[in-house]
Amino acid sequence: MLQLDLKGKIAFIAGVGDDQGFGWAIAKMLAEAGATILVGTWAPVLKIFTMSFNGGKFDESRRLSDGSLLEIAKIYPLDAAFDQKDDVPFDVSENKRYKDLTQYTIAEVAEAIHRDFGKIDIFIHSLANAPEIQSDLLNTSRKGYLAALSASSYSYISLLAHLGPYMNAGGSALSLTFVASQQVIPGYGGGMSSAKAALESDTRTLAWEAGRKWGIRVNTISAGPLGSRAARAIGFIEQMIDYSIANAPLSRPLLANEVGAAAAFLCSPLAVAITGTILYVDNGLHAMGVAVNSPSLAQNKS
Repeated sequence: MLQLDLKGKIAFIAGVGDDQGFGWAIAKMLAEAGATILVGTWAPVLKIFTMSFNGGKFDESRRLSDGSLLEIAKIYPLDAAFDQKDDVPFDVSENKRYKDLTQYTIAEVAEAIHRDFGKIDIFIHSLANAPEIQSDLLNTSRKGYLAALSASSYSYISLLAHLGPYMNAGGSALSLTFVASQQVIPGYGGGMSSAKAALESDTRTLAWEAGRKWGIRVNTISAGPLGSRAARAIGFIEQMIDYSIANAPLSRPLLANEVGAAAAFLCSPLAVAITGTILYVDNGLHAMGVAVNSPSLAQNKS
């Protein structure tokens, strides 16, 4: 029987801050396959995430298919906007949400993982942020645009550059993108569509470089809309979900664990020859050129 087996593998998922998003779902699916789970949580929400996890708030969503609960071997504070400790501005380091934390920059987290666990096998990038995401691109400031690219795409490059030396050959790196990288999604602003386009381009280049340098596969999943807490920052996620159900070839809501299952496959030996690719997990919405209720289609019927 063909089985997805990740026993003995160590996975680091960057960008888990609650029990709703794709990062959490991927962590669960990797755990289902036997992997040891490490997570990186945005420093300002570390305390509430840790308290919720340890206090039982996530117990129902932690439940795996065999009845056991998802275990996280270690939670690391992470702010992927900073590569090195010297990059952290004074006002951030002295902020009450950061002041009691140490080793939360990318380089420090990579070193801490290596110190704690040696080498890892899987790296998941589930990070995205655009402070001006509700602004049209024409109204996005330079600062907001660059912040979106820094948090949502460059962070993947930096994390892989720092984690790569500590990943076993045959390992897998995976990010999450969205169809707005290639098609216009009005309202998906603030430079976020640009960041996703950069992420997809970088996936191909990183597949070549990391593949030749460390023997690591690099892929990305283009996921359909999901009503997670993070996605609600867009402001119209429910309409996007309704649009997908109405227009995708498969008329159904997307579930987070479906993206998690695809991620587990891409990170497994079953996908040993797959790298540099975009895997669409969106009920086929990316294949559609027009909406089913488009006036153009109505005219063709008349």
